[in-house]
Amino acid sequence: MQKGQENQPRELQRSMKSRHLFMLSLGGIIGTGLFLGSGYAIGEAGPAGAILAYLVGGLLMYLVMMCLGELSVVMPVSGSFQAHAARFIGPATGFVIGWTYWMSWALYVGLEFIAAGLLMARWFPDTPVWVWCAVFALILFAINALTTRSFAETEYWFAGIKVLTVILFIIIGGAAMFGLLPMKEQSAPYFSNFIGDGLFPTGFTGIFISMMTVVYAFQGSEIMGVAAGETENPEKSIPRAIRSIVIRVLLFYILATFVLSAIVPWKEAGVLESPFVTVFEMIGIPYAADIMNFVILTAVLSVGNTGLFACTRILFSLSQTGMAPASLGKLNKRGVPMNALLITLVFALLSLLTSVVAEETLFVVMLAISGVGGVLTWMAIAFAQYRFRKQYVKEGGKIADLKFKVPFFPFVPILCLIMCIGIFVFTAYDPTQRTSLYWGFGFIAACYLFYYLKYTRRKVETPVLTTVAEQSDKLVP
Repeated sequence: MQKGQENQPRELQRSMKSRHLFMLSLGGIIGTGLFLGSGYAIGEAGPAGAILAYLVGGLLMYLVMMCLGELSVVMPVSGSFQAHAARFIGPATGFVIGWTYWMSWALYVGLEFIAAGLLMARWFPDTPVWVWCAVFALILFAINALTTRSFAETEYWFAGIKVLTVILFIIIGGAAMFGLLPMKEQSAPYFSNFIGDGLFPTGFTGIFISMMTVVYAFQGSEIMGVAAGETENPEKSIPRAIRSIVIRVLLFYILATFVLSAIVPWKEAGVLESPFVTVFEMIGIPYAADIMNFVILTAVLSVGNTGLFACTRILFSLSQTGMAPASLGKLNKRGVPMNALLITLVFALLSLLTSVVAEETLFVVMLAISGVGGVLTWMAIAFAQYRFRKQYVKEGGKIADLKFKVPFFPFVPILCLIMCIGIFVFTAYDPTQRTSLYWGFGFIAACYLFYYLKYTRRKVETPVLTTVAEQSDKLVP
């Protein structure tokens, strides 16, 4: 052992509190998918169709969160669903899920740097975008390199800004909708935009197309599981976060979409860059565009901040089981996997370059893999919970002893799997998104092949204890 290493921690520190875990999950869902993507959903499905799509997407998210909650309480380790997949489905699946999820998030981190630079161009048009990309990359790297607590506190306030904005939007927009606040160029719309062209003006096809957008917007909720390994009292914090987050997210999305649909005609909502800005300007709020530009900037930075955290922990988890170089599992004195953080940042910056020099080739392929990988991650969470529960009962474990349990088993994980498969079916029927399945599943198959060629000849460690029934007693602090 080298000098100085004896003082370095070997395990991640449990320094996140319950409020951090809750806001981390909430912030991971409320972002550009709501502020910018909600208009697209309304334009594709109409007012009632968009709300129905969010309800169905919210149900799927709830099923995933329940499955993840049971696994994370029993096995609260960094890497979460990657470790769960390796333990309860198989090491090959754990390998594929881990690397696919890492690549997906690292790619989006690079995209967030570009988005942040473009947003800053509104206020500083003479400054090159790449300068802001570099500035924000350094800031987010510094936040993640300090301590887990510094990341958690920063994300707490990022998420707080977004949540406050949505609440104010619902209150102010709702008041304008019913005539309690005057609008600049029109009278109170009430429910006229809902009934003008019918509840489902584009039919069920529009609902299916918008549902894919909605599900992708909800992806990020699983970050809660990644953070479970660094959370104080996970057996109390995780159930509390799950029970509160799903209800609040649905309320935020449904109410915000309801207000947007009531004020902005659905045909116009689909072509607006940010329907939130449009509504604030219609009500006459001064500097509405600048206010929302700032809020969207915080949302973008929040995604980048969360992405760096998730990627480093996934790499750490992979390294602990021999599926990534051991050097990626080394922690510095502050308990941060610095090598994993550096590799993630480098990949994010390289992916940023592909969006410029290979926008229609490599970049498109990477985006396709990310979309497919997100849904496959949800499927892996549901299937791992199904396998865990079956094995737990088989080995004599009592359901009553579980600190958090999925109700209506096995209906919940099976329904979750069916709904995820349905997303792929809807994608296949959409000509504009069908190609993403080819690239996504092709990459998944290549990962499985690589694993079997490289790892089947040597032992790969997986987080296995004597029996699953003993796991909750030995892993929950």
